[in-house]
Amino acid sequence: MNRFLGHVTNRIDAKGRVSVPAHFRSIIQAAGHTELYALRSLHLPALDAGGPELLTRFDNHLDSADPFAETADDMSFYLHADGGFLKLDGDGRITVTDFMREHTGISSDVTFAGANTHFQMWHPDRFEAHRAKVRQRLAEKRRQENLTARKN
Repeated sequence: MNRFLGHVTNRIDAKGRVSVPAHFRSIIQAAGHTELYALRSLHLPALDAGGPELLTRFDNHLDSADPFAETADDMSFYLHADGGFLKLDGDGRITVTDFMREHTGISSDVTFAGANTHFQMWHPDRFEAHRAKVRQRLAEKRRQENLTARKN
């Protein structure tokens, strides 16, 4: 399976490193990657991370944009100035940097959450709060759709 699924919380060690979950690591290693591209989410206190193909996917989209448009400049700035590469060591760990901490609030633990083609890194409390909101929104949407279906 080559999708990032599930979530795992791992502790940051005394040297500031955290192990990428084994399942996520196996996907990354199968693709031959030794580093991850990480980008600060625009709308969540989380980092989106994946192999270099994540950046390539965004760059390909950017290549099709009008290079003189302000949106293209903004997107390029966002992808390249608000993103960075994280090196995986031989044991599948990454160093938790200020880049990661500032945006997420990560301190002693990191929750890794699957997002299909990539994964996210969260402060565990923020992840749980977001997870509860997502479940609540989806349950409410389902309830509303059921009410609409009964009226028809």
